[in-house]
Amino acid sequence: MGRRELKVNTQIQLAHAMAKYLVIDSQGREHPLDLDNIDSCEPLVGELRTFVEVEELGRGARGEPPHIKVMRQLELIDYEPASDVGHFRFYPKGALVKELLEEFCHQVAVDLIGAMRIETPLMYRLSQKDIAEQAAKFLEKDYRIKLSKDKELLLRFAGDFGLFSIMKNVQMSHRQLPIRVFELSPSFRLEKRGECVGLRRLRAFTMPDIHCFCRDYEQGKEEFAMITEHYDKLVRALGIDYVLVFRIVEEYYEQTKDLLFLLAKNLKRPILIEFLPEMAHYWNVKNEFQFVDAAEGTGQLSTVQLDVTDAERYGITYINEGGEETGCIIVHTSISSIERLIYGLLESAVKRQQEGQLPSLPTWLSPVQVTVIPVTEKHQKYAEGVVSKLRNKHVRAVLDDRGKTVGWKIRNAGKHWIPFVAVIGDKELKDKTLAVTIREKSTLKQPKTEAMKMSLLVKLVHSACDGKPFQQLSMPVRMSLWPIFI
Repeated sequence: MGRRELKVNTQIQLAHAMAKYLVIDSQGREHPLDLDNIDSCEPLVGELRTFVEVEELGRGARGEPPHIKVMRQLELIDYEPASDVGHFRFYPKGALVKELLEEFCHQVAVDLIGAMRIETPLMYRLSQKDIAEQAAKFLEKDYRIKLSKDKELLLRFAGDFGLFSIMKNVQMSHRQLPIRVFELSPSFRLEKRGECVGLRRLRAFTMPDIHCFCRDYEQGKEEFAMITEHYDKLVRALGIDYVLVFRIVEEYYEQTKDLLFLLAKNLKRPILIEFLPEMAHYWNVKNEFQFVDAAEGTGQLSTVQLDVTDAERYGITYINEGGEETGCIIVHTSISSIERLIYGLLESAVKRQQEGQLPSLPTWLSPVQVTVIPVTEKHQKYAEGVVSKLRNKHVRAVLDDRGKTVGWKIRNAGKHWIPFVAVIGDKELKDKTLAVTIREKSTLKQPKTEAMKMSLLVKLVHSACDGKPFQQLSMPVRMSLWPIFI
């Protein structure tokens, strides 16, 4: 570690050692939090309390997070042994889930938040002063490629470098602000080897980044609130609960607490606040959507940050009302890395299973939405027609034509969390119906099976996927042709 990195690291450690804490409840009331007596803080309950015990008091997680076993069981993702630690391979079903989440984040960023999409390089020259200064604040978590004695490249740890290189040459007027820019950023962080545990912490990931360029601090707070509320809806739509944490430099609290009270009330949840005695980063205020997994480990999902230094560092300005160049306030945000969202989805499913429910993915993210099972060969032709029609209706349907018993196929569909399992026997063939087991309505002990027309099944699938992106699974329609990836 170089002297500069050591100095920054020491500053951050000292800042956290001197930190103070507060909880704002869902009514906007302040509650002091003493880490030596957390029982005295009334709103510190549930997963918020667990987060404090794990992150602030240092209580370790209870073993390996179960999503690692699940991502293999579902044939989604696995470690890549031929690469570095924290790099993953995605099998066809996992690649589909990842692509759908990327499209969903694109919808949120472009259609809801109104950001403009860009694309920038993965590598940058450390000879660039502004890039070197920002990289130094990231300590030793950066990947570097040495091309020669005098030339070293940095693999980006976020989308900032290329974006800021663009924005310092952009001509902006106060009438155009806020300007919002989105990038789906493959990023790299050299996390400690022992911290790379499944999808909870990686060294290579895909991050949907949004940056908002604002006139002043007040407009920055407005953007901060708007984006935080969109992220709340996004994460809840995925069935993931979270803990909301703020880190704030203490001197900025008075001019920012109206934002905190607003969010606590609008999101109807308590907020944990850590006060830092001085700035050690480019931001003075940030929030973190923190997730507590089934092993009581934690991982950050979304984040929103108020940046009060990078506009000056990179020379990003706009023309104000008086015709003068003025520096921006920048709101850095990330919806979460795509991989962390998958981690949150799988761990949330396991937590529901621990509560006695069947684990599942949202139907729009399930690689197979409907498995059609013919009882015998005489039901095969009708089953093939059903699958074909379902796929034409934008339903990810497959035919389980493997040489196994019907019971085995149904159990296998349950093992892979298939939302709808349609069995076709003599009665269904005669009535032109389907015997559909609906996972969402079933329990561990009692499956819920209903007789229905295919049109109703299509309606149920489409209703569960309303407004979400769709792609077909890039595997054969007949399951007898499927290789086993795990």
